[in-house]
Amino acid sequence: MSIIEQEIGDLLRKKRMTLGLVESATGGLISHRITNVPGSSDYYKGSVTAYSNEAKARIVGVDEATIDQHGAVSARVAEEMAEGGRKLLVVDVCLADTGVAGPGGATREKPAGLFYLGLSIKDETYSRQHNFSGNREQNKQDAAEAALRWLKEYLLSMK
Repeated sequence: MSIIEQEIGDLLRKKRMTLGLVESATGGLISHRITNVPGSSDYYKGSVTAYSNEAKARIVGVDEATIDQHGAVSARVAEEMAEGGRKLLVVDVCLADTGVAGPGGATREKPAGLFYLGLSIKDETYSRQHNFSGNREQNKQDAAEAALRWLKEYLLSMK
């Protein structure tokens, strides 16, 4: 277990907040890291690994028109995944990811290592773009780490 997962757990407990995740390209890696913390059931409610576009739309509630217009790997889809997951899992904050882990699936516009993260809390939803340059496994690890760092940063910034 890394220290960041414990710090996130401490912050969520202190703020009496619950967490959910909707993962795509990370395939459950963020959930795995969060649940490595003993007592994470105090604040962690669950996750959806929505790998296919169909799962993103049917389970999480991403608008199919958003996927058609922007592509599954986009800021807007990451935001809709986070919003949909927050509602579906009935949590205070939801973190989501979508990306191209590589090496396959890449295009000129969307290269391997391109990830979008989504964060939804109350009536606010945000996204962040990241470009990683490792192999498939490293890109997934880097995306999970970036997501956890962003969540910690956001929680620390809350009044």
